[in-house]
Amino acid sequence: MIDSRKKIRRRILFAAAVLLLAALGGAGFYFKKSESPISIQTEKVTRRDLTELVIANGRVQPVVQVKISPEVSGEIIELPVKEGQAVRKGELLLRIKPDYYQASCRSADASFKSAESGKILAEANRRKAEIEFKRNEDLLRSRLVSESVFLEFKTGFEVAQATYQSATQQVEVARAALARAEEDLSKTTIFSPIDGTVSKLNSQSGERVVGTAMMTGTEVMTIANLNEMEARVDIGEIDVVLIAAGQRARLEFDAFRDRKFSGLVTEIANSSKGLDRQSSGGGGGGGGGQSQEATRFEVKIRIQEKENFRPGMSVNASIETRSRTNVLTVPFQSVTTRLPKGDTNAPVPPTNRVARAAGASTGGSNKEDARSREASRPVEIVFGLEGDQVKALPVRRGISDDNFTEIVEGVREGQEIISGGYKAINRDLEEGKRIKKGGPEPVKNDK
Repeated sequence: MIDSRKKIRRRILFAAAVLLLAALGGAGFYFKKSESPISIQTEKVTRRDLTELVIANGRVQPVVQVKISPEVSGEIIELPVKEGQAVRKGELLLRIKPDYYQASCRSADASFKSAESGKILAEANRRKAEIEFKRNEDLLRSRLVSESVFLEFKTGFEVAQATYQSATQQVEVARAALARAEEDLSKTTIFSPIDGTVSKLNSQSGERVVGTAMMTGTEVMTIANLNEMEARVDIGEIDVVLIAAGQRARLEFDAFRDRKFSGLVTEIANSSKGLDRQSSGGGGGGGGGQSQEATRFEVKIRIQEKENFRPGMSVNASIETRSRTNVLTVPFQSVTTRLPKGDTNAPVPPTNRVARAAGASTGGSNKEDARSREASRPVEIVFGLEGDQVKALPVRRGISDDNFTEIVEGVREGQEIISGGYKAINRDLEEGKRIKKGGPEPVKNDK
């Protein structure tokens, strides 16, 4: 009786298990059949001419501009120019009150004249001492004076000669002081060093300015030649090695939205402008953000067209660096990355001394670790369409422009590849996935 009940129970359990498996299989089949296909667009691999661009932002500045700072201090008593006014070379820009420097000139001139008088007196005393020396020298030969008397006159002559030399040097010192005072007086009047425009005016008549003789002086104004303008842009250290003098550039200005200008690279900085700090905030209540440093180099681009540019205008530059002719290309968005198959169980290379020692004791090697790291790196691929199947094609890229990228290896001309949509290429597509081919996704090329 008991055995028959056990047999019945086993049969019931077996039947329930069979029904459960059948239900699961049916559900899986149903969901697989009902899985919606991924909508994609395709495009064929074609040959094109590509030009790689480096994009940078900066400001417009005159090619030639001069900052006017006085070399002497004082009050501005005359300022006949205004901001935006055109000036010619040699035209008066400003005049500083000269009273103090005129007095210094008079004092220096008096000192110079006094020194000249002292030189004349010293010269007369030297001639007198020379005459006395020679007369006593003759008397000594005739033994009419003693040698001690002769030596006394000889010493007097040498002293008079030294005094004359000193007076001569004093005249030179006084002459230099007078020249310096006259130069300081002349610096109270400043003339324009170039033909140009007063692009910036920082001072007004009646203000006191500091000269540049001992420290950084007051920048009164800036004179610029606005007929020749250039864009000064900052480029990162990765891209600056691609920049060379003579390369062409396309320039866009916020002030001239409907126009594009052309330019030529004229100068690349040899040293960086410094480090631009970019901080990224961290989570938590008390933690600080991490700071990233970007090295920038200034590149100057001469603007070819003439327009009403103003110093300081913002500009966006697209510099043409490298070009390729008649190369295989695909849309830029067609290239994505995937992890190699079977890398989920890849060994993790040792990261500390104990782990490295353990690896060495078990026969591990740095070469094996390097191969493991290399095997687990993402690879660049495009998805090719073969019939109704999607196939991942590893590729090697070359240069790129705004819309297309060169494929050096991995595809053939005329091959149909998936060009959209973005979500499908970068996340959803895998080999074996169901797809639905939609209309072609146009690629805009605004070159």
